Amino acid sequence: MEALLSARNISKYYDLGDERITALENINLDVYPGEFVAIVGKSGSGKSTLMHILGLLDSPSAGQVILNGIDVTKYKEKELAQMRNKEIGFVFQFFNLLPRTTTLDNVMLPLKYSTTPRSEWKKRATDMLIKVGLANRLHNKSNELSGGQKQRVAIARALVNEPSIVFADEPTGNLDSKTGDEIVRLFNELNAQGKTIILVTHDDDLAKVAKRQIIIKDGQIIS
Repeated sequence: MEALLSARNISKYYDLGDERITALENINLDVYPGEFVAIVGKSGSGKSTLMHILGLLDSPSAGQVILNGIDVTKYKEKELAQMRNKEIGFVFQFFNLLPRTTTLDNVMLPLKYSTTPRSEWKKRATDMLIKVGLANRLHNKSNELSGGQKQRVAIARALVNEPSIVFADEPTGNLDSKTGDEIVRLFNELNAQGKTIILVTHDDDLAKVAKRQIIIKDGQIIS
């Protein structure tokens, strides 16, 4: 089976005056269709930098990122934005919803930057909200929702363009343990339905929900 996402000899450096800081060094990994992978590391390990590069939010200093068989490393920002919107969904710790906007409109937002016909936006967003268990919250504003409901909206928004991969960056970090468990179950259900998920976390217990763990320390994969 061909990898869906690959990193080939990825390094990332930051120059601070005369000093060079190494954030990532010679990272190689493959993620296959339908996998549930956790990238695990403590604060400062390089896991967020790696997620940003794999998610096409940042560019490596050296190496290649290959997505769906395409080397995207040389893409210009406009091309990267198009690829991100089509192929990648993101779920973050702090939801990043528009507070005075309905859940339906929040989920429709990525569709405005896609090639999906406008006539299909409402149905597709509604279907995603039903999928994450929010059929009765379509017209609530996001500031009227609980933390768990907000994260479900964020997951629906990440899924609405039918991306190849969903990145989940500390998705339970702003939730109580019971609500966090519900979100974990939702990710497991999505993965069981064939969605490829990359979980990024410092939490060893949370990482155990993934089928495979990639451990990063000091900018290098150690396991």
